[in-house]
Amino acid sequence: DDCELDDRSAWQAANPALGLFRSEKDVAEQAAQAERMPSSENTFRVLTLNQRRNLNDPFVSSNVWRENGAQPEPFVGRVYGGLDLSSTTDLTSLVLIGETADGFVDVQAHFWMAQDTIRDASKRDRAPYETWANAGLIRTTPGTVIDYGFVARDIGVITSGLNVAGIAFDRWRMDRLQAKLDDAGVTLPLESWGQGFVSMAPALDAFEELLLQNLLRHGGNPPLNMCALNATVTKDPAGNRKLDKSRSRGRIDGMQALAMAIGLKSKQLEPAPQPTPWADENFSLADL
Repeated sequence: DDCELDDRSAWQAANPALGLFRSEKDVAEQAAQAERMPSSENTFRVLTLNQRRNLNDPFVSSNVWRENGAQPEPFVGRVYGGLDLSSTTDLTSLVLIGETADGFVDVQAHFWMAQDTIRDASKRDRAPYETWANAGLIRTTPGTVIDYGFVARDIGVITSGLNVAGIAFDRWRMDRLQAKLDDAGVTLPLESWGQGFVSMAPALDAFEELLLQNLLRHGGNPPLNMCALNATVTKDPAGNRKLDKSRSRGRIDGMQALAMAIGLKSKQLEPAPQPTPWADENFSLADL
């Protein structure tokens, strides 16, 4: 149970066919990934080493997150976003990502909190929200609840001049923000994004791929760093993953927004599926 992930004797003990019809190279690659990503370690221990483990894991290790902390470049191409709305006293997040010609994904994270509750929230979450607000890393809206009109106007300014290809959003409370966006004359290509396994599993897969290749440039944004280190994943019986707010000890809103942005980018860049012959109105038996 306490073996190291690269312990080949443990691999062999749990997989008697290792090197025969069980690929040792494949196991080595999975072990290497498990050493870097906590969300992969317990899966490796359960499925390859036959060990009992809790499958609610951190999504990304601090080392891997830090390795992706290069400063982002200004957006020059298409921009994708994720919008995670909070309750009226918590953290609201808009995260934008930009594609680059050399494969990097640049990240800009924006956050909002209600001014009059930020001190209590700092104590509750044990996070320096007041310090971040004073540094301009969190925007504050007047009063004791988040003013969505204020947020809507900010979003209009933030996205002005950008080539926004799409912004994925969690449907919760979006009707309130949409009304304020309409009032402010802000029109954006918004796309509803489910928060379950169907939508979030491929988004997290694409997110993890960027992290493992060190292709994400998030710039070490402090509130986003907090969300990254709080983010945990939960899995369904098939191994599909989603970020789990209910099991988090702190806020993960920025990571949820970033995952949706990456998922939307990945989805929109996928090649369109080719129609099957049975769905092609020009198909005939003569084509067989």
